[in-house]
Amino acid sequence: MLRIALIDLLFFALPFLIYAAYMFAVKGVAPATVLQSAPVLWLLAAGFGLLIIVMVTLVQFSGGERDGTYRPSVIEDGVIKPGGID
Repeated sequence: MLRIALIDLLFFALPFLIYAAYMFAVKGVAPATVLQSAPVLWLLAAGFGLLIIVMVTLVQFSGGERDGTYRPSVIEDGVIKPGGID
């Protein structure tokens, strides 16, 4: 779950990071003043757009088979056997 949260955070912050890198490399703006004149609304919209795309992609393409049967975790002989989708 932490991995998914970090991936989402990275893709949300990606437009801000790209903008800051562009302003620093091409325009020569000091790093402390990069986001003062930034188009924050557009960067937020791009970040939310990327976030939604990544979340939909992760939900669609990760996990088990769709037509499988769920098998819960069980304890047998004192050992936890993980569940899954068959």
